[in-house]
Amino acid sequence: MTEWNRREMVAATGAALMMAGSTSARAAGTSGRFDWQVLVNRAKALARSAYVNVPPHPGAQAVDYDALHQVRFRDERTIWNDRNDATGVRLFPLSRNANQPVFLHLVDKGQATPLAYDPAYFDMPSNSPVAALGPDAGFAGFRIMTKARDADWLVFMGASYFRASGARKQYGLSARAIAIDTSAGKEEFPRFTHFWLEHDGPNALTVYALLDGPGITGAYRLRNSIDETGVHQDIDAALFPRRAIGELGLMPMTSMFWYDQAHRKQATDWRPEIHDSDTLLVRSANGAAQARPLINPGAPHISSFTEPDARGFGLLQRDRNFDHYQDDGVFYDRRPSLFATPRKPLGKGQVRLYAFPTDSEYEDNVAAYWVPTSPVTPGRRLDISYRLDWQDDAPQMAGSPMPLVDLFRGTVDEKTLRIVLDFGDGPAQKDGIAVWSEAIHGRVVKSAVYPVLGQAGRWRVVLDVAPDPGLGAEIRAQLRRGDSPLSEMVHYPVNA
Repeated sequence: MTEWNRREMVAATGAALMMAGSTSARAAGTSGRFDWQVLVNRAKALARSAYVNVPPHPGAQAVDYDALHQVRFRDERTIWNDRNDATGVRLFPLSRNANQPVFLHLVDKGQATPLAYDPAYFDMPSNSPVAALGPDAGFAGFRIMTKARDADWLVFMGASYFRASGARKQYGLSARAIAIDTSAGKEEFPRFTHFWLEHDGPNALTVYALLDGPGITGAYRLRNSIDETGVHQDIDAALFPRRAIGELGLMPMTSMFWYDQAHRKQATDWRPEIHDSDTLLVRSANGAAQARPLINPGAPHISSFTEPDARGFGLLQRDRNFDHYQDDGVFYDRRPSLFATPRKPLGKGQVRLYAFPTDSEYEDNVAAYWVPTSPVTPGRRLDISYRLDWQDDAPQMAGSPMPLVDLFRGTVDEKTLRIVLDFGDGPAQKDGIAVWSEAIHGRVVKSAVYPVLGQAGRWRVVLDVAPDPGLGAEIRAQLRRGDSPLSEMVHYPVNA
């Protein structure tokens, strides 16, 4: 059976929104010479024409969740199945939640060949609504299989979304090519309309993609590989705005945070914690690190970190203890972290974290992305080059500060909260370690720091905080020795 889990279904819901339908966009689906510059030129030319929205396939609405699970991609039709590595490609049919086709091509020695749709790729009942889509229906997306062909490790399907499984072979959060006006209340979802796939050696595959939407077009080159630490992507993009864009989010990632041990009052489920990610980590150009624990806010909430030439940022799942989740079905303790590292200087801008309320694990309610300071206007080309690492934590760096590993909260009295922050990888002796803290729209009444008994390298900070009534209080805290930082700087909204 074709394996679709909830995150694929959630990410695919954006697929019905937009698709390039102009003559110039469809002209890209031809055979002939192909390389990166050819794709960039096509994206640039496409930006000069008006965006045309194409309606979804009329039969895709009948392909619901149950019908989709009766369809199986035929193993023997796996693309590059003869290569003894993790680059076999399998295809998805159209469905209710992914109802517009993408155009696929295979690239070999600089020549592109279209991959034509054929219902014979799929094993399905004769009365399946997928069979009724017709011989020219097209594909919804594709996935890249492990060497054993028993699971996939990278999926492209829906708008410009893609996901990787990480080191523990479990999907979680998603990435996408671009985010437009995400926190502005009326988000736009440009879409990958064409893909070119090129085998790049053992366990490596390059995906080229053409992006199109009302506000922007773009060329993307994603060099994808997998090893024992997880999945790695080196990405280059050339973007061509069709209009002025107020909030352009680069290197965007999307996740889910419902509740954790510090926010059990938000839970209606029996499981102790439910989240795909628990921390935003931002690395500054000067080597400092900002840690922002994720929350499920009472109203849409934005946190911004102004970081000229930031070294990177990511949404991390740091809590790896199964007992903290007790989920033996979708395994939140195995969800990958995702970290974006620029391969060229970013310039001025900020990392933005946007979250909105949720009461379900089936809704991605957290997004993180880089917003450049320079205005985004028509006729201006934007280039970006970065790396995505899907693994257990952020890539290690020399001199990394002590990481935030846990957060707890309680009440002291009706006016005072107790916030407990645990840091890992600390020294064995106190030796001058102190806590620096401050409160915005509130005050820190009392603070303490000490090593946790019996837990090597674990240091605990206890803060009693009195928030100002009616205001969004936030605390900042860091372990220091004198004026020298030892830990990540923690930013935590107390009552957002």
